[in-house]
Amino acid sequence: MSPRKKKSVSKNSRIDNEREITPSKVEDEIEEHGDGIYVVRKITGSSSNKPYRCPGCDQVIPMATPHTVAWLEHDAETRRHWHSICWSKRNQRKPKVERTRNAPRY
Repeated sequence: MSPRKKKSVSKNSRIDNEREITPSKVEDEIEEHGDGIYVVRKITGSSSNKPYRCPGCDQVIPMATPHTVAWLEHDAETRRHWHSICWSKRNQRKPKVERTRNAPRY
């Protein structure tokens, strides 16, 4: 009997498997906040292979930078990549208010 041949995996199916979100992973944490229950995953720099925009500070998270990914527990569409410090301070942030140049600051 000959040894089994390794089945080739097409590139598209491999990408789909990488994008799957499985909240049962050991490194995922569950956090409860006022606006819902979040699944939080810490991403290492080596596994971060493209830049993202942080919704907390609206700055780019460069490639190969450790950061946090968070989404509502049953809604993977709300998944966002945050700087770790922005995620930890997100409830202390004031709402963004755009003022004209001559508007008084209160």
